[in-house]
Amino acid sequence: MTKPTSPMQLPSLRSASFTLALTLSLFVPMASAGYHLAHQIPVGGPGGWDYLEADATARRLYIAHEDTVVVIDMDSLKVVGEVPNCPGMGGVAVAPELNRGYTANGTEDTVTVFALDTLKPLARWKATGKRPNQILYEPFTKRVFTFNSTGRNATAFDAATGEVLGTIPLDGRTEFPVADGKGMIYDSLQDKATVVAIDARALKVTATYSLAPHKDPAGTTMDPATRRLFVACRSQSFLVLDADSGKIISTIPIGARNDAAKFDPGLKLAFASNGDGTLAVVHEDSADKFTLVETVKTEFGARTMAVDPKTHRLFLPSADYEPVTATTKEVPNPRRKMVPGSFRVLVLEP
Repeated sequence: MTKPTSPMQLPSLRSASFTLALTLSLFVPMASAGYHLAHQIPVGGPGGWDYLEADATARRLYIAHEDTVVVIDMDSLKVVGEVPNCPGMGGVAVAPELNRGYTANGTEDTVTVFALDTLKPLARWKATGKRPNQILYEPFTKRVFTFNSTGRNATAFDAATGEVLGTIPLDGRTEFPVADGKGMIYDSLQDKATVVAIDARALKVTATYSLAPHKDPAGTTMDPATRRLFVACRSQSFLVLDADSGKIISTIPIGARNDAAKFDPGLKLAFASNGDGTLAVVHEDSADKFTLVETVKTEFGARTMAVDPKTHRLFLPSADYEPVTATTKEVPNPRRKMVPGSFRVLVLEP
């Protein structure tokens, strides 16, 4: 006959059951992140957009909108200011410890420097290559890097003084870079289907990783803790690479016309936003295992994004578009025209 459980044993049994459940949960991949459209932030104004930069500490989101930086409060979800006169801007970078923001002005090959607290322009720096489109603040060296897509090089500036510290030749058309926080930068070269590893201290390329047979890499992000790079390709694949060896560890199918990738360290989620109106959500189960947990429907043209690591919200610029015109032999893939004044930011929540 089985001896009945004593009431004195119940707390320990409950504790053991809870510990077992918690332990098991750590090894079960996330079934679904459940990302959905929660808010829309109206911005309006003429022209399109490009890259975004989130400052999680100051709770501000910076968006390259035509020739203006639009600034949004990430808690109230309202436009709180702007930085004008940034011609042909592609990207924005911020250095919170210096109270400085930087824009890559592709039309005039310059960088606009502005104060983060007042949004007032402070200086204009000249890049050493044509059409700086992407820009990055590297915190370990306290340097600002412009990635000059037409010039096929990168310019390194002292983030405080604007002194040009050097030019790094890059044999390809740059896309958006990512830093590991320890002095290394990684960037995709779209027309070469490679990723380059750049030493931000020595100002030189230390390794080049082939992505073949995958093509047209665009968005690049990273989990610095596991040394894993996530590279979204317009050949509709989301690659996971070892940042130190360049080995492709995982390949995940995604939608068309990618332009951005981001990583949320708290949720261990990597995202790829695609212009066809889809968002791939990938969970990092371990350093060597990755699971596509969902593909979220967004909107046509919502190809770039930013993540807020505090609230886990995603911000994706979008707009309305006129109906597609008829295809012709001369124009087999006509571009859809944006409806003026319809620019907005989609806010997705898990």
